[in-house]
Order: sequence, then structure tokens, then C-alpha cells
Amino acid sequence: MNKIKVAIVGIGNCASSLVQGIEYYRGKTEGDATGLMYWDIGGYTPADMEIVAAFDVDTRKVGKDVAEAIFAPPNCTTVFCENIPTTGTIVQMGCILDGVADHMGEHPEANTFVLSEAPEPNQQDIIGILKQSGAEVLMSYLPVGSEDAARFYAECALQAGVALVNNMPVFIVSDPVWAKRFEEKNIPIIGDDIKAQLGATITHRTLTDLFEKRGVTIDHMYQINTGGNTDFLNMLNRSRLASKKTSKTEAVHSVMSERLDDDDIHVGPSDYIPWLKDNKVCFLRMEGRLFGDVPMNMEIRLSVEDSPNSAGVAIDAIRCCKLALDRGQGGILHSPSAYLMKHPPVQYTDDQAYQMVKAFVAGERDT
Repeated sequence: MNKIKVAIVGIGNCASSLVQGIEYYRGKTEGDATGLMYWDIGGYTPADMEIVAAFDVDTRKVGKDVAEAIFAPPNCTTVFCENIPTTGTIVQMGCILDGVADHMGEHPEANTFVLSEAPEPNQQDIIGILKQSGAEVLMSYLPVGSEDAARFYAECALQAGVALVNNMPVFIVSDPVWAKRFEEKNIPIIGDDIKAQLGATITHRTLTDLFEKRGVTIDHMYQINTGGNTDFLNMLNRSRLASKKTSKTEAVHSVMSERLDDDDIHVGPSDYIPWLKDNKVCFLRMEGRLFGDVPMNMEIRLSVEDSPNSAGVAIDAIRCCKLALDRGQGGILHSPSAYLMKHPPVQYTDDQAYQMVKAFVAGERDT
């Protein structure tokens, strides 16, 4: 089968894990491929994709081949596939807009952004690159809080006729106005805010669902996350967190029969700890009442490498978009969005979403 042609905005840790993963699974078969939810989606395996366009704003990445740029600072994720062949795709200068928080330069110990002096392109430049590259799916890996930049690149995808996977917590796919525009052009979209393979959100949702099913009344809960990558450094600016907190909180509330008061639930990032690098540590506490209103509580600590934890999900999202393109299907892909994203347009339980994705892959009509 033909390769799926992928464009990436933001060559950070998540992009690094995605590109490494494409090469890592290239020589494997279904029998020896661990760590995947799906080996085959519509005839496409994880290795059946190529990066044909890439954008960033860091001088250490702009102008370099993607195979080199994914290992450039400040990227700090685990290297699980070192020998990445030259892709022939050079990282282009992207539009900055609100993509870089003002405080990032205040942390030289984190080896943070060094803005490229390359000329900043305009929207028509980006659209032209996407069209010329033959890109079919655009992966948005912009930093949290990049509201203007997220909409800028969504517009570029729309005008270039490229499917969009919105991996970040800016509400594009779950915004009816944007959703209608993609539907009118019959362009597939998946979003918003990627849900890790086995991370804080899916664990919190699963436990919340378990409490509900076992008749435990939930009184209070928190989910606090810490990490040492540039994503956590970026989120030290609390003004950039509104959409992120909404996305993560609604992902938990959506599996509850009754919402908790705002004072009884806290979900979100807590702090930046440089030496953790791409390791994300989640502290989760749930307090409730059992039979006879007898109190109980649960505390867990979850430690995961943040970016590889999302890469397998991203590979599934890309293949679902390609499957929709092959079928001539555009607009919101509700089943993949519900299963793979924290803030889809319509929330379902994870069991429901799992069955919906299986049905979508099998060719049944998306709900």
C-alpha cells in the first residue's frame, strides 16, 4: 500500500517519539510488535507512513532533516530507536504567534527555545508547503496555550485540504464552527487533546468509572502531574492552562453520573522538575464513601515516559484519518476522537469508545 504522508507542526518530544516509532516497528510483524493497541488499521501498519513536511521555530531544528531535528535540544525523551534514516524532509520555519510563552527564556538550565532568525512564513507559505509535499494528515503538536497558533494551522490544513489531528488542548474539533467548516470541505478531523496510551487521564477515568459501578460515592479527588520537559516548563504560565484544565477535568467528569462541585475536584499540572525530563509523575487521590457512609480513600502514583505514551495513540489517529480519506469520509471522526482524545465533541465511556473504534475500522458507519 502507499505510505501515509504526514506533516508535523512542532518537532518536540512527541514528534520525536512518533518518528522513532515509525522506524522502530518497520521490521516487525504483528506477532512481535508490543506496545500497540492496533497493529493493522485498514491495511496500514505503524511503519506505513512517512514525514513529508515539518515546522518548528527553534534554530536547532529549523533547516535540519527531521531525522536529526527530533534529537536536538531541548528534546529529552527516551531514545528507543537511534538509527533513523535521513528522511529528505527539512524542518521549515513555522509561524510563532503565541506558540512560545514569554517565560521560557528565563530557564537557561532547561536549554529552552532558541528562536530561529529564519524569515517567518505567512499563511499562504504554509499552505503551499503542505500542498507541494502531498501531505494527507497534519499532526498539531503545538505547546499548551497556543490558542492563536492552533487556529492558524487548523486554517492551513483546511485550505490545503489536509486531514487534521489536533493533539493539543485548544478546542478545534469540539468547536461546532470549526467542525462544520471541515465537514463542508469533507476533510477528516480528530481531536481534541491526545489521551495517552496509559497515562493519568485514562487511569483516572477508569478508576472513576469503577467507583461508580461499585456504588462508591465520590466526595473529593485530585490528579496532580509533574514533569521536566518543555511542556511542563511551558505550563508554569498558568494563564495558558485554561483549555488544558477544562479538557482533563471534563474527561473525568464525563464518566460520572453527577458532577462534583469545582471545589471538590482538581485536575492539572502542578510543577516543573527539570531532572525528571520527559518522565511524567502523576499523584492521584480519590476520597469516597462505602456502604453505611463509611469513608475510604485511594492514592496511587503513576510514572510514565510522557511522549512515547502518546506516540502509539498518534499512530492510530493518523491511520484512522487515512482510512477516512480512502473512504471519502470527512468532518469529525467521532469514534477515534472519543477513544483517542481527552476532549472529543461527544464523550463516551472508554468501553463504548473502544467498541466504536473497532466498528469504525471494520467499515461500519461512524456515529
